[in-house]
Amino acid sequence: MERKTKLFRKVAVICMMFSVILLWGSCQKNAESQNLAQDSTNLQTSAVAATTAATTATVYTVDLTGLKSDGGYSYKIGYPLSVSGDSNTAETASTLLLYENGVQLKPAHSYHDDIRNLGKGRYSHWGTTLYFSASDNTNPATNGRKYTYTLGTAASAPASTPSTTLPDEVPGLIGYAMYNGTTTGGVGGTSVTVTTLDGLRSAVKGNSPKIVYISGAIKSTGDDLVYVGSNTSIIGKPSASVEGLTLFMETVSNVIIQDLRLKNYVYDAGVQIKYSSHHIWVDHCEFSCDRSQWGYWGKDIAITRESDFVTVSWCKFHDNNLSVLISGGIVGHEADKGKLHITLHHNYWYNISEREPTMNYGSVHMFNNYHLNNDSYSISARAGGTVRTDNEYFSNCHKPITTNLDGDPPGYISGANTNTYVNCLANDITTPTSTWVPEYSYKQYLNSASYVPALVIKYTGPRAIH
Repeated sequence: MERKTKLFRKVAVICMMFSVILLWGSCQKNAESQNLAQDSTNLQTSAVAATTAATTATVYTVDLTGLKSDGGYSYKIGYPLSVSGDSNTAETASTLLLYENGVQLKPAHSYHDDIRNLGKGRYSHWGTTLYFSASDNTNPATNGRKYTYTLGTAASAPASTPSTTLPDEVPGLIGYAMYNGTTTGGVGGTSVTVTTLDGLRSAVKGNSPKIVYISGAIKSTGDDLVYVGSNTSIIGKPSASVEGLTLFMETVSNVIIQDLRLKNYVYDAGVQIKYSSHHIWVDHCEFSCDRSQWGYWGKDIAITRESDFVTVSWCKFHDNNLSVLISGGIVGHEADKGKLHITLHHNYWYNISEREPTMNYGSVHMFNNYHLNNDSYSISARAGGTVRTDNEYFSNCHKPITTNLDGDPPGYISGANTNTYVNCLANDITTPTSTWVPEYSYKQYLNSASYVPALVIKYTGPRAIH
């Protein structure tokens, strides 16, 4: 009996212990379940919070009214945004994210040329303007889709892989010739076609609006000056040329010279812009001389003596020793300070000794020019002047950029690191890097440096369009 009692007690204790274990396990499972449930609740709460945060971001609708073509697949809105975006000095500052029917477009901060030629959703918030393309390169104004944007989240920069598609020529007037005024030449005036030197001299005189077309070859036997009046366009017809003479501008304004071949000028320069002349545009011209005589032939272009607001674009300069002079001497020319605002873009220099250009005192902006086969220096800045370069291309150049010439006081350079240098010796820049950029917007016209050689070879020089 005592053994049974002891056995019964043992069985009872064992059962009690087993019950405790089961009860403790059940409590643990309930606690874990509660924790999992709480974790799930927390995740759901976080997701709701994230969704709520996302949905509270202000979504703006792109007003497609007044949408304008920017060329190719690119379109720009017709009104200013309330917030400024990228700029010449902060090319990825914009925080704008663009959406097409709720789907984010990309890449942001795209080159405007890539938006035009590649499209596929590329866009740029530049200044207060939005440039963009549809995802399938259709017209956003007519494709029936809704375009929206948000601000505040940094947009990532585009991949730097260059396109293999050659861009189109950038059309129209750009740069300083349209700053602080504009340059229209002889628009609205009388038109005349000339074939002789006397006819040319007579046609370009005076300040009334006039468009003078040159047909055939006009040749001078000496160092003739042809004085050009204000409000004048001089335009070459197909194969037109002038030889041995200078188109001379002094104290004039609003002049356009286009699609003309100029060669073998003996006087100071083929195109002379002097004595406070301003708002001049030299475009799609070709300049050349004979390099065999260093001191005999004149420069291609000379812009001097307080002249201002000049653009030189899509021109071809070759086979000369001295190409482009901006300002002149240093001592006695201090009045040039604050003047000489010059833009040179998409020009082609080859087989030139130096001055592509050289400058004193002024503010010169150069972008997308091609410098080939130079045996002295290409660009120089002196006497406190500043040259800004953007995406220039130098090939086989002895000294691409210098501020160190003949003991003259140096100038300043900005943007030298944006250029491409192929088979060139080093720059000779002796002054601190400048931060200067021109006052006008130009990124929308800026091509990648990799495009430059093919682009300018294809498009520079006179066109057969008149």
